[in-house]
Amino acid sequence: MLTKVKNMGYDIIEIAVEDTSIIDWKSIKEVARDLDLKITVSGAFGEERDISSTEPEYRKLGKEYIIDCIRIAADTGSPIFGGPVYSAVGKTRIVSEEQKKQERAWCVETLVEIGKIASDHGVVVGLEPLNRFETDMVNTVDQALSIVREVDSPNLKIVLDTFHSNIEEKDIPASIRKIGKDLLCHVQGNESDRGTPGTGHLEWEGIRDALNEIGYDGAVVIETFGQPSKELARAACIWRPLANSADELASEGLDFYKRLFS
Repeated sequence: MLTKVKNMGYDIIEIAVEDTSIIDWKSIKEVARDLDLKITVSGAFGEERDISSTEPEYRKLGKEYIIDCIRIAADTGSPIFGGPVYSAVGKTRIVSEEQKKQERAWCVETLVEIGKIASDHGVVVGLEPLNRFETDMVNTVDQALSIVREVDSPNLKIVLDTFHSNIEEKDIPASIRKIGKDLLCHVQGNESDRGTPGTGHLEWEGIRDALNEIGYDGAVVIETFGQPSKELARAACIWRPLANSADELASEGLDFYKRLFS
């Protein structure tokens, strides 16, 4: 897989860690080094990895999972570990203001600890806003900034996924400028329908110009969803093919980015 990604023309691969124990990280590091391919690490957050859960055991498991992924990121040379670290994907409910405040307090308390651990490992944790259909906690850049500022750690920043931003932000370039270079640690450049970048209705030129304006120098990656699978359907609500194949999406998406950023 790493060789295929390199041969397509990519210089970075993002690895989503569903199960920390089933990936041969030693081999991945060696192959990536030989290919001169950089690695970034992202997380998968189910119900039992929810640091804002009302279940103490789930909060504990969520914290342990984030710490494990920080260690993996440090070991593989990934500068970041990103994802919706604050809650479980698919957790969407109407709850009382009191419960909202309590869940946020649990989240912030854990992220303060996580920030210190991330600092010890030289890794930045990237908090990713998700759309309203995937979380009820952090949908917008403003909500993400609120938590990041409250935690007040140089090792907690923001991941921006343009697919989610397209649903929740009134002006994506403006939201990029609002985050700024100091707090934007990673960009997932996904199309409005999660298909091939450049084939939807996102304002890519404005997004590019905003990234250039703030001096963003981090990675821009593509999540290459092809044919739907049971796991993808559940996690990302993908019920139909988004391209003829994941390889086609990755290859044509890269060609689009080369033209966009040239």
